[in-house]
Amino acid sequence: MLAIENYQGEFVAYLNEYSTIKNPKNLYTPIDYILNLGGKRLRPVLTLLAADIFGGDYKKALNAALSIEVFHNFSLVHDDIMDDAPLRRGKETVHEKWDVNTGILSGDAMLIMAYQLFETYDAETFQALAKLFSKTALEVCEGQQYDVDFETRNDVTVPEYLKMIEYKTAVLVAAALKMGAIISGASKEDQQSIYEFGKNLGIAFQLQDDYLDAFGDTETFGKQVGGDIIENKKTYLYLKALENASDEDAKTLKSLFGEVLKDNSNKIEITKELFISTGSAEKTKREIENYTNKAFSVLDTLDVSDSKKAILKVFGNSLMNRTV
Repeated sequence: MLAIENYQGEFVAYLNEYSTIKNPKNLYTPIDYILNLGGKRLRPVLTLLAADIFGGDYKKALNAALSIEVFHNFSLVHDDIMDDAPLRRGKETVHEKWDVNTGILSGDAMLIMAYQLFETYDAETFQALAKLFSKTALEVCEGQQYDVDFETRNDVTVPEYLKMIEYKTAVLVAAALKMGAIISGASKEDQQSIYEFGKNLGIAFQLQDDYLDAFGDTETFGKQVGGDIIENKKTYLYLKALENASDEDAKTLKSLFGEVLKDNSNKIEITKELFISTGSAEKTKREIENYTNKAFSVLDTLDVSDSKKAILKVFGNSLMNRTV
C-alpha cells in the first residue's frame, strides 16, 4: 500500500504521459487545459487505492482511474457552461477561455475518450467496467437535471436534495472505488460494500463542497465563493435554513433566491448571515459528519485487513476535515 500522496503522484505522472495534443488542435487543446488545471484527483486516487486494498496491482487500474478523471472533467466543462461559471480551480473555465461551442465539442470528445480507456482490459473486465460506467454516467446526467430543476422550484425537500447530490456527485466517487475492486477481482459483496462506502463518502464530500461554496476562501477553494447563492441553488444549507427560520427570515431568504442580480455581494452576505443565525451552517457540518460515519460503518463488512480499513478511514477523515 502507498500513501495517498504517492497514489496522487503516480496518477499525475500517468496523466502527464496521456497526450491529448493532436489535430485538430482547437478540439484537443481545451481538453489538455482542463485536465491539467490540477484539482484533488480524488476519484482516480480512489480507483488506485481500491485496487490495492483488494490485493491487485494498482498500476493495472491506471487506465480506469484516468477514465474516471476524464469523465469527471468532461462533466465540469459542461456544468460550467450551464452555470455560466467564470472560474474553475482558480482559472478561467473552458468556455470563458475559448467559447461555448468549443466547450461543448471538447466535452463530447472527452466522454468518448473516457470509454476508450477501458479497451485495454480483458473482455470480462471491460464489460463490467463499461456497464458500471454507463449506469453512473446516466445517473450523473439525471443528477445535473435535478439540480437545474431545483433552481426554479420552491418546494424542494431535503430528501430530494440528497438524492440529487447522490446522483450528481456521490455515484462517481462510488464507481471510482468499485472499478478498482473490479480490476482486482474482488467478490461481488466487496464490490458492493466499497460502492456503498464511496456513495456515503461522496454525499459527505458534496455537502462539504456546498458548505465551502458559502464559507470557503476563493484563493484556496478554487471556485467563486457564493456561486450557489448567486445561482439560487437550493442547497442543504438553504433548505435547512428555511426549516429553522422565522417567518420573516424565511420570507427574506425566499425573496433573495428569487432574484437575479448584477451585483450579488449584498445578497451573498445576507444569505450567509441567515445560514449562520438559523443554525443551518452548524447542521450542515453535522450532516457531513453523519454521512462520513455512515461510510465508515460499511467498512466493517469488507473482507480485508483492519490495517486496510484504517487507510480508508483516514482518507475519509481527511475529506471531512478539509478546508479546500
